Amino acid sequence: MTIYDTYGTKTHTVKELAGLLAPLLNLTFAEHDSYFRGEYLKAEAGGTEIEIQPNAIPGDDEEDDLYASEHAAFQTLVLVTAPALDSVLNGTLTSIEGLEALAHEAF
Repeated sequence: MTIYDTYGTKTHTVKELAGLLAPLLNLTFAEHDSYFRGEYLKAEAGGTEIEIQPNAIPGDDEEDDLYASEHAAFQTLVLVTAPALDSVLNGTLTSIEGLEALAHEAF
């Protein structure tokens, strides 16, 4: 089973959130650039991927599109893909002021 969790913040930028999370999780976030997703940060540890993604991504028509329109109020998203539920990681992420759990799926 794979776990997909989405967290969001209305207050922190991608870089600010990475600065808060990196020491708490003992991870280094690397920059990635995607035509579809724009620029985002990614870290991996123990089969778990954590991506910090701006919700507004550059669109083809010079206007920003939303990565997750269902979470339009949130400027920055944290996307977690994990092999199993990790309550410690969830607790760490939700301990960040302004970071909220938005969605949880398991497949």
